[in-house]
Amino acid sequence: MADEQTEAPDSTAVRTALWRAMHVQVDPPPHVVEDEIGLQLAAPGDGWRDRPDMDPHATSAFRAAIVARARFIEDLIAEQADRGVTQYVILGAGLDTFAQRKPESASRLQVFEVDQPGSQAWKRHRLIELGYGIPDWLHLVPVDFEANEDWLKQLAAAGLDSSRPAVIVSTGVTMYLTKDAIAATLRQIAAIAPGSTLAMTFLLATDLVDEADRSGLRASEEGARVSGTPFISFYTPQEMLALAHEAGFKDAHHVSGVSLAQRYFADRTDSLRPSSGEDLLLATT
Repeated sequence: MADEQTEAPDSTAVRTALWRAMHVQVDPPPHVVEDEIGLQLAAPGDGWRDRPDMDPHATSAFRAAIVARARFIEDLIAEQADRGVTQYVILGAGLDTFAQRKPESASRLQVFEVDQPGSQAWKRHRLIELGYGIPDWLHLVPVDFEANEDWLKQLAAAGLDSSRPAVIVSTGVTMYLTKDAIAATLRQIAAIAPGSTLAMTFLLATDLVDEADRSGLRASEEGARVSGTPFISFYTPQEMLALAHEAGFKDAHHVSGVSLAQRYFADRTDSLRPSSGEDLLLATT
């Protein structure tokens, strides 16, 4: 629409997309995820690999963690689609490129990307500009979280059928929200149709992070604070599981970053391994 206000994605979303591209460009195969489309969308300019946060050695563990969680989510989507689930919701979609990289898989689903209106308008423009377009099964759902818009109502207006199971994913978001806000979100998701699955990342409390990774976590915290998006919430796995059960989920499981390292990196001959610090909640209604 001509009057849409576009707003470039935040620095965290761009950094995540660039790390996924770096994995393809600097790490030897096999690649955990192959994604250079996020780089195309972000279009950071010729010198992007010279940025300090793109140092191929200093940031390798963070890069590995990003591609590990992306692969876990894509494996989950494939598994749930094989079970007949046809709705996939991405909360805080950022520069997610599943729909563009895996169109054969994605077109079996109704994919709903939820994000701030300005960011969604920007992404819509870039997808069209790059020739990917917006297929009928991809729904870019603008939700003004700062104005407390009801994201479930917006999803329903975009075509989500709350009577049918869905996979709902939220990665790299919880650290920016209060625990009350996260608890409210969990209650909303728990009320979606039985058989739905939630995958949500969360940051571990600092004392649970491997000693070798703590300085990196502190640097990330400082960078987030300086950019105006400070980390607010950290959890123990037990706290996150308790929140899920209190919200009404039937089952809830903790997926550790260590388990993702074992799953996706165990046979690598290089030293690439994910950092600790971010784990996942996997819960079903």
